[in-house]
Amino acid sequence: MKKIILSVLLAFVTVQLHSRDFLCENDISYTRNNDAYSEERCRLDVYYPADTTRLPVVVWFHGGGLTGGNKYIPDELKDGSQVVVAVNYRLLPRVEISDCIDDAAAAVAWTFDSIARYGGDRDKIFVAGHSAGGYLTSMIGLDRQWLEKYGINADSIAGLIPFSGQVITHFAHRRLMGMSESQPLVDAFAPLYHVRGDAAPYIIITGGRDEELLGRYEENAYMWRMMKLSGHPYVRIYELDGHNHGEMVSPAFLILKKHMADILKDKR
Repeated sequence: MKKIILSVLLAFVTVQLHSRDFLCENDISYTRNNDAYSEERCRLDVYYPADTTRLPVVVWFHGGGLTGGNKYIPDELKDGSQVVVAVNYRLLPRVEISDCIDDAAAAVAWTFDSIARYGGDRDKIFVAGHSAGGYLTSMIGLDRQWLEKYGINADSIAGLIPFSGQVITHFAHRRLMGMSESQPLVDAFAPLYHVRGDAAPYIIITGGRDEELLGRYEENAYMWRMMKLSGHPYVRIYELDGHNHGEMVSPAFLILKKHMADILKDKR
């Protein structure tokens, strides 16, 4: 476990730009619910090639503390190397935290079932997100029940890559329970509660420990250690020293792309 110097990392990551044309289909509904709020929020965008098949896929969950935020296609993923699925989900306090997680699982299940139509390969689906999106990434990837509801094995995800996600119970849920942000809780709504050695490859990325939101690096460092002790063969942690919670997002995509390439190479 060590701090990462981005200039060194760049030497190992080459982003190749492609000349293929890309399209974007917006506001696709992925939910089985028929209430108005689900119809409004449970939608996704797909950024995909016009003429290529079997590309890797990144399902991307936005941040916003589970109480705000909206889907977007990250600029760093618009290089022609992958299909991108950007997801909106329902938000607290209008729904329960279980609804947020269920939406994330439903969106990933939609991706497994539908992504071939957009040039993606269901055997190469990576799930990632920033902050609250990182939390959702870990929850659906580690606690198998959420995807099992939709007939998907969580371990068929090619890789889980949370950016600065909480691994204790999310602070927005704790706040609704009357707890403070500095009072930790590890229950069934904490990724840390679901540590296991047979999960998909798990790449943890945070900002610098002195710049991050309170305790975010340290809780993820503990998660990394517990995953290692569980016998997980592919768990990594990166601390982007000097980058705060928001600043870490752009350079973190370099790490995401490096590990996507490494994992796909190993799968051949």
